[in-house]
Parts: sequence; structure tokens; C-alpha cells
Amino acid sequence: MKKLTFLLIILIACDQQTSSEKLPVLGNTVYEENDTIYHTIQDFQLVDQDSSIVTNETFNDKIYVADFFFTSCPTICPKMKAQMLRVYGKFEDNPEVAILSHTIDPTYDTVALLKDYAERLGVSSDKWKFVTGDQDDIYDLAEKSYLSIADEDADAPGGYIHSGAFLLVDKNRRIRGFYDGTVPEQVDVLMNDIEKLLNE
Repeated sequence: MKKLTFLLIILIACDQQTSSEKLPVLGNTVYEENDTIYHTIQDFQLVDQDSSIVTNETFNDKIYVADFFFTSCPTICPKMKAQMLRVYGKFEDNPEVAILSHTIDPTYDTVALLKDYAERLGVSSDKWKFVTGDQDDIYDLAEKSYLSIADEDADAPGGYIHSGAFLLVDKNRRIRGFYDGTVPEQVDVLMNDIEKLLNE
């Protein structure tokens, strides 16, 4: 069911992103008498590669791209990181854009390992946060906030299953787009959509 929901969201997002109109707000929306309540990213507290606490407030007044990965991933993660480096390079000098990568294997992916991983990529922690924390909290965040997939699976390569999605989050903690982080053309759309959000 999770996979089906995720695929439907991807298809809807891709269809809506072909338009030059304002980006949609994705997730469950509640309409009350004179108010519209959008799906937002829940409060969280994680630790980054510098041992600094990372919360929602870290991204105040920022647009950010989120993903889920693990450093020992033998399948899609290297492709995802190569594509995220494109996003990093394009927006490296823009203080309104950030990147947030959550490990789904916090036992192995220690703060020190995430620090080494970021250094090998050559990225700044001011721009790109690699975060760890309680595994259940990260999985809950993936499923309930980012409408994504992250879980242990003994049958999956590396022992974990996760989505290859990049998720675009606006300054109000709302999801504005889903993109396949392994497909360069989808990442092109993402970068174009970041520009749209910056101009909203």
C-alpha cells in the first residue's frame, strides 16, 4: 500500500509539474470553514555530520530538498548522490536553498562516518546536512511527513528498502514536488521548480 501511494503521488506530481503554473502543495489537505490546512513536515530533532542539532528551525526561510539514503547502499544511493551534487552545485551560493539527507541506517552511519562521507563529496555542512537519529523516528518522518518509504528489509540489497525520491519542501514546511533522484531529467525539473519557488 505504501508503494502504491508513493507511486500515485509521483504520477500526480509529475503531471502537475509539466505546467508553468504555481507548484501544487502535495499531501492531504483539509478544508475547514474559512481555512485550508495543508500537509506539513512534522517537528523533528536530528544530529548532523558536525554533531549539531538539526530541527525544522534550521530551515527557517529556506527551501530545501530532502532524501533518504544509507552510506553502504549498493544500489541507487550513489546515483542519487551524483544527482544531488548537481543540485548542490547549482544552488551552492544561494542561502535560501538547502539539502537534507537522512540516513536510514543510523547504527552504521555514525556522525563521524557521515562527516567523512560529506567530506569525500566535497560539500559544506552549511548547505547540505547529513543527519542521523533514532531509527524509528527517521522511519516515521519518512512515511508520515515526507510520504516516502524507508524500512529494514532482509531481502533488499544492503538490508534496507527506501525511495529514490527527492522531495522539495517550501519555506512553510509543505511538500511542493516529488522527483526520481536517479533520473537526470527529473532532477532538471526539480532544479527548475526550485527556481519557481524562489520566485513565488
